[in-house]
Amino acid sequence: MKSNTSGRVRSIFVHLVLIFLSFLCLFFFYILIVNATRSHADLQKGFSALPGKYFLENLKNVANDGSFPMFRGIINSVVVSSCSAALCTYFSSLTAYGLYAYDFKMKKAAFTFIMAILVMPTQVTAMGFLRLITKMGMYDSLLPLIIPSIASPAVFYFMYSYLQSSLPLSLVEAARIDGSGEFRTFNSIVLPIMKPAVAVQAIFTFVGSWNNYFVPALIIQSKSKMTVPILIATLRGADYMNFDMGKIYMMITVAIVPIIIVYLLLSKYIIAGVTLGGVKE
Repeated sequence: MKSNTSGRVRSIFVHLVLIFLSFLCLFFFYILIVNATRSHADLQKGFSALPGKYFLENLKNVANDGSFPMFRGIINSVVVSSCSAALCTYFSSLTAYGLYAYDFKMKKAAFTFIMAILVMPTQVTAMGFLRLITKMGMYDSLLPLIIPSIASPAVFYFMYSYLQSSLPLSLVEAARIDGSGEFRTFNSIVLPIMKPAVAVQAIFTFVGSWNNYFVPALIIQSKSKMTVPILIATLRGADYMNFDMGKIYMMITVAIVPIIIVYLLLSKYIIAGVTLGGVKE
């Protein structure tokens, strides 16, 4: 009886903690949506838990602002984030497979080199990167936001760990004996096994690229090529004395919709990916 009572108390406590954490996570989204329905004058009055009546008006103000290409910015962010997620997950998986499935002299050195790059902050190499793309004629272009995503040490390490726990080398050797080429083996056998890890890292990479402000702010100058974070900052700082907070909250609300869609499409793979293949079928 005591064990049943203690287990029930523990279960209730865990559920209360989870409910509280869920509330903290969802509360800020709720306040964001509420603020997107309020006018600038209402927002100046302070906090309100009840939605306003200016949702459509704020949306029209943002969409019809000639100096603020909202939909173009969303398209730019979708293109950059989608391409970055696809390139990052595929080539990181390919690199991880190469280091995992092959034995060569510089294998440990290559792994150490990739891990060393992982601890190097982006800000350290920003000026050199800016000079490089300027000399290559890619300044004020979306390409510098996409191409560097091919090399991602963090995603590589995640994929490498997943392969260690999920891919037996005997399966690769059997494919080679059957005459399968290396790229065919990777694309047809290895990549489907890595689907949970690829989905998880695709979400993280997509969100990270979508929220990236530092690099696009250095490279992008034309409004037609700006991504969502830059446009939001532009909207906030266009006229400090005469800005509309309702428009800003509306833009932020619109900006998170693609992230939610991507998460819902790939969320079923998250648990399987986070477990790193610990349970094999």
